[in-house]
This record gives sequence, C-alpha cells and structure tokens, in this order.
Amino acid sequence: MKVKYFADTDTALIEFSDQETVETREISENVYADFDENGNIVSMTVEHAKANAGLQEFSYQEMPLGEAAQAAG
Repeated sequence: MKVKYFADTDTALIEFSDQETVETREISENVYADFDENGNIVSMTVEHAKANAGLQEFSYQEMPLGEAAQAAG
C-alpha cells in the first residue's frame, strides 16, 4: 500500500494494488474509489484532503495478527 499526497491540489491518493483500473466510483463528494476487473479496490482518491480527511497529520500503524479481527468483532 502506498499513500501519496499532492500539496498543489490538496489530493491524497491511497494505492492498494498496482492492478489496472477499469471502473471509478464516486463514493461521496470529493472521494473516489478505483476498482479492477474483478471488483477489487485498486486505489482511493480524496480531493481537498486536509478539509475532508483531516490530513494535517498522517500516521500508519500495522496491527498484530488477530487484533484486527478483535477490533471488528
């Protein structure tokens, strides 16, 4: 996974895979998701990221195995 921030357009791009995008869906105003031919998410774009996603600060934390299932359950 890669997260890219483009300051000149205040756009965040989260890339989940390098598969080819065949469909883009508008999730909400300024948020778009790209999907591959099998319907798997390829990337997500957030326009006006600082205002829409609170992107003043970004952090990443990988959860140990099993913790994600506990948090979801």
